[in-house]
Amino acid sequence: MGDLYVALLHAPVYNKNMETIATSITNLDIHDIARSTTTYGVKRYYIVHPAEAQRALAQRIMGYWQEGFGAEYNPNRQEAFARVKLASELAEVEEEIFKEQGRRPLKIATDARRYPNTLGYTAVRDKIENGEEPLLLLFGTGWGLLREVMEECDIILEPIYGPGEWNHLSVRSAAAIILDRLRGH
Repeated sequence: MGDLYVALLHAPVYNKNMETIATSITNLDIHDIARSTTTYGVKRYYIVHPAEAQRALAQRIMGYWQEGFGAEYNPNRQEAFARVKLASELAEVEEEIFKEQGRRPLKIATDARRYPNTLGYTAVRDKIENGEEPLLLLFGTGWGLLREVMEECDIILEPIYGPGEWNHLSVRSAAAIILDRLRGH
């Protein structure tokens, strides 16, 4: 089985008007996705933001739970944060995985929209379980990853659908559902 990595991109992403923006890092995204990635055996969870101030904020939040009172109060959070790493751009994440693994990761994007290279969860799960290459699962904040980022990916997962037409989950919810579909029992 290839190692699975997750990256949460805060830029470049779309806003609701399909304009390119950077979103703010949120405390809940750090905590909840770190816990989900730990539960499902993800090798590393990258939080990607180009602004140093945003990465510093994330580091302060994680530091509270990794040292001192926060670490004593909730040692499980410390374990989840041990696999979280901050990066300024996606290329930095890909380069780090390449150095660690000796090959580029297969990039898998998620989106609420369909693209030509969209695959279902069973096919992608099979690639994870039976392949040897590292895999990088990308999540976008805001209203999703830019089309250009999506087009650079090897695979795009099918959207998550409920019984109705409405389809705009929080990234935390989407990450948990997708990780369960790809790595759950």
